[in-house]
Formats: sequence, C-alpha cells, structure tokens
Amino acid sequence: MNHGFIRVAAAVPKMKVGDIDYNVAQILEFAKKASDKGSSITVFPELSITGYTMGDLFHQQLVIEKSKEALNRIAKSSRNLKSLILVGLPIAFEGKLFNSAAIISKGKILGLVPKTHIPNYKEFYEERWFASGYDLYDKEVEISAHMVPIGTDLLFRIKNSPEIVLGVEICEDLWVPIPPSSFQTVRGATIIANLSASNDLIAKADYRKNLVAQQSARGICGYIYTSCGVHESTTDVVFGGHAIIAENGSILAESKRFQLDGELVLSEIDIQHLISDRERTSSFNGSVDKAEKKNFRFIDFDLNIPPPQILNRYIDSTPFVPSNPTEKDKRAEEIFSIQAIGLVKRLNQSGIKRIVLGLSGGLDSTLALLVAVKAFKLLNLPLKNIYAYTMPGFGTTKRTKSNAVKLAEALGTTLEEIDITKGAYGHLKEIGHDGKNQDLTFQNVQARYRTLILMDKANFIGGLVLGTGDLSEIALGWCTFNGDQISHYNVNASIPKTLVKHLVNWVSEQKDFKEAHKILTDIIDTPISPELIKNKGNEISQKTEELIGPYELHDFFLYHFIRWNSSPAKILFLANKVFAKKYKPDIIKKWLIVFVTRFFQNQWKRSVMPDGPKVGSVALSPRGDWRMPSDAEAKLWLKELRD
Repeated sequence: MNHGFIRVAAAVPKMKVGDIDYNVAQILEFAKKASDKGSSITVFPELSITGYTMGDLFHQQLVIEKSKEALNRIAKSSRNLKSLILVGLPIAFEGKLFNSAAIISKGKILGLVPKTHIPNYKEFYEERWFASGYDLYDKEVEISAHMVPIGTDLLFRIKNSPEIVLGVEICEDLWVPIPPSSFQTVRGATIIANLSASNDLIAKADYRKNLVAQQSARGICGYIYTSCGVHESTTDVVFGGHAIIAENGSILAESKRFQLDGELVLSEIDIQHLISDRERTSSFNGSVDKAEKKNFRFIDFDLNIPPPQILNRYIDSTPFVPSNPTEKDKRAEEIFSIQAIGLVKRLNQSGIKRIVLGLSGGLDSTLALLVAVKAFKLLNLPLKNIYAYTMPGFGTTKRTKSNAVKLAEALGTTLEEIDITKGAYGHLKEIGHDGKNQDLTFQNVQARYRTLILMDKANFIGGLVLGTGDLSEIALGWCTFNGDQISHYNVNASIPKTLVKHLVNWVSEQKDFKEAHKILTDIIDTPISPELIKNKGNEISQKTEELIGPYELHDFFLYHFIRWNSSPAKILFLANKVFAKKYKPDIIKKWLIVFVTRFFQNQWKRSVMPDGPKVGSVALSPRGDWRMPSDAEAKLWLKELRD
C-alpha cells in the first residue's frame, strides 16, 4: 500500500553545450540514480539533450538529427528503469522547429509536448528558432519507424493508478497569465512537470519558487520543476540550476543552486491529498466547465508505484504549530487577532459590555481570558467588566486555584470565588447519588453546576458567557454536555490543544501582558486535568493525557482525518513515521482507536456546539466545516485499523 504517495525527482545534470553524447550519458546516469532511489517520475531541464544555449546551432540539421537519435538511445537504455523520464530536445515537424519535452517509459517514447509560449524579450529570443505549439494537437510524428503523439493536447495517465495524470509545460509557459497547466489540471492532471531553462538574477530564485508554489496551489496539484545548471553557456547570462518539487502551495523539496556536479532532489507527492481537496473545492470543479474547450488526448501507460519505506517529504509532528520560530510567532499573532475580533463583533452586535467566564487555572480558560482582555482593549471597555469566576470543586488543587486568582488580578479583571462543593453535594443527594462514588455522574454534576452558575451570573449582570473548550476536546467529546460544552460564544472552538499551549506562551512574551508572564509560564507547565475527582494530597490525580491519550497524537490524528480525509491506515502509517522515537507502534494504534471511537461517539455534542471563530483549515462547526450524522457508525474505520 503506497497510501497515495508517488516519489518523484527533479534532476539538474552536468552537461556540455552541443555535446549530445555527453549529455545523454549524464541524463542516463541521473535517471538511474533517481530510479534506484525509488522515483516514479524523473524530470530533466529544458532542451537537456542539446543544452539550452545553442543559439543558431539549433537550426543545424546535424543537431536536429542527432537529437532525435539521442532520444532513441535514452529510451532504449532506460527500458529497465522503474521511472518515467522527461527530457528536452528540439523536434522538427511540419516545417517548424519545436522546443519539446519527450516523455519516456520502459523504452517507449509515449509522446512529445512542445512549448506553448515562446519568450522573445530581454535576454530571451527563442522565436528566432522555435515555433509555438499552441495549435499543435491531434498530431503524430515518426520517430524510428514508430508514430509518436505530439502536441499540447497530451496528458499521461497511469493505467493502474488512473488518478495520477501528468501534464507537461516548458519554462515560459509557467510565467504567462494563464499557463497551459491551468487547463491541464482542470482536465484531470494531478502532477505537472516543467522542463525549464531559467537564468539567475538577483532575487529571481525566490520569485521562481513562489511562482511554482502558487501554480501548484491554483491547480491543486503536484509540480515538478527543474531548470538547467551552471554548465550552460555563460556568454551573457548564468544558469544556477534550480529544482523544485511542490504540492498544493507547499514546497516539498528544493535543490541548492550553482552546483558544479549537478543536483537531484526527490520527494513524495500525496495524490490522495490532492484528490481530497479537489473533491470538496466546488470552485475548482466549477472551473472545468469554463476552461478552454480543448479535447486532451490521454496517453495511458503502465507504471508500478512502489510503497515508500522512507518518506523524503517532511511530515510535521505538530501540524497546527509551525516549527519555524518566526513563522510560529507570526501565526500566533494572526490567530490571537482572529479570536479577539470574533469576540469584538459579537459584543458589538449584541450590545453586551460584560463577559462572564470560568477561570480554572488551566490552559483553555487562560487563553479565553487573554482573548477577552485583548477584545476589551480594542473596544476601550473597562477590564473590570470581565468577570472571572474561580469555582473550586472536589479536585481543585492549590496550584490551579492560585494561578487563576493571580492571573485575574494581574490582568485587572474582576475576580470572584464560588465554591461548588456544597452545591454539588446537594445536587448529588437530590438525584440519589451517594457523593462517594467518583463516577461520571459525580464528575459531570460539577461541570454542569459550574455552567449553571456562569449562565445565571451572566443573566444577572447582563453578560456573555465565554466558552473555553478547545478543538481537541470538541473532537474527542472530552467535555460535559450542557456543562463546559455550552456557552454563548467560544473563542477557542477551532484551537487545538497543542496550539493553545503555544498561544498562551506567545501572549506571555508580549509587552501588553508582561505583568502576567510568570503566572502564564506556570500555567503552561501545569499537567492538563479537568480536576473533577478528589486528589491525594495536593497533586493532580486526574491527568487527561493518561486517560484519553497524548494531545500531540490526537491533534496529529485530527489534522489528517479532517484536513485530508485520510484513512485510519494512512494516519497510522504517518504517525508511526513521525513518532517512531517517542511512541511504540502499538501505543500509537491504541490511541488512534480511541480517537476514532470517541470522534464518532461524540458528534451529537458537536451538532449543538456554540458559535466561535474559525482560525485554520480544520474546524468542526456543524454550521460550517463539518456536517456529520450524530448516529454514524465507526465500524468501517475501526475495522481498517484492527485488520
């Protein structure tokens, strides 16, 4: 099982301008390296058989003839390689010369795709030699007594994996307002190969990389780009060699430039990710009907795609929290602003000028309070209008209670303590519970009693009850229905637990919250707990991650299950790769079964969840991102894991 991954390669071989034999040898050497490393598609630069900087030598009949012979040699010599190979060469056809890409598989030339957009400006003057292939379709050219499809209407489809369709464009084609790949992707191409010759100028590499990333995002596709290297002619320009592999807006791999020995970069494109995004992006599918009405020819071929034992692509263990410190801080600032503005709008619209929330001394309620303070500052409302209630119960520890009190005081909000133990005992007695058995009822009574107090307080003072539950808890159903599950507005509704911790840490470093830095640091270091059962001494007895599993695992599962609609088997495969040094496979599988089970069991809680702002690509609002029947069965998903 390859889980939707296909390994691809972008090659920048050594070459000599006009030395076709040498170039063929280099192409075959790099093609073998790529094949040995498991590449299923290997792309070489534009005009790689001859060199891009041949100038008027392109019109030499010897060059044209020897290029075609070289193409045949490459095809025959690569027949035992496992990889599809794309090389560039000049092809004479119908009285014109075309800058073309040849697609080769197992010794056979599958097709030739000519360049559509011919640059003729600044240092480029290709129109001197080459014609555009714009109108070249439904044609064939004879090569070594075989008729080979040629044209800009070709798409290459793997027979046994028909979702993998390759489109081809050449260099300048990418730089125009509407690249050929835009039409190719809406007609089914999931991977685009670009054979390029792009010289290097100041800052051009970054521009080029962004261009590739953006086109892969627009086309919801994989994109393999490779440009010729330093051995091209340096008469007027220098080519640094630039190989890039991108997927749906993200750069998966990139070569070093200016390498004398050439470069070969590999990564895996996740076709399942692309298909999933296309299926649910209605505007992508809608654009198919508006696309250029060109009838593409599909060239079907056989290709065995081996399952990757080791992934070259980076799989983030914390997909909700960037690993780059600068990006992490930038993301935190943006998310915190979204949360605050969401609350600002709700307060403005309702006319409410007071907020009520339960402050436990844990991460979630801390973040909610920080967001409330930010929103009130934006509205120029007095912070004393934020009413924080600490409601100690049977499992409350000195540490969490102390932190709640200190935090409210440091931020300048109103703080009130209401001990719930007497009221909770009274209610337990009313329903016939002995108050000794610390079962689920014993725990839920406390959560609901706290919510009752908050709702009644809000009613009494004209306030809004601010929810605190995070996305991870919502996904797992780790909340009490009509208890902490309900509120008037929940600013944490799409913030997973791993991100909550980072946001609180980021806020603690901001000058507007410097007075709370020490307290926030201690809150971050406090074990996660609902504190609903009695403690032995003053240490937390009920630790959430010991009961339902590590949040770093659950957030990883959640991201791949919702963002990419990945199967449990694929999620398990990825988790085993990412967390191999930290968790044993049976432990990961155990908690994934817990995740799937709880996710299905608790949709009914999500179906009535309060409003709250969406901040990222994963959210579970029943009014927006996630609509699922509350009585759906988990059997299909669990069976895949258990089998």
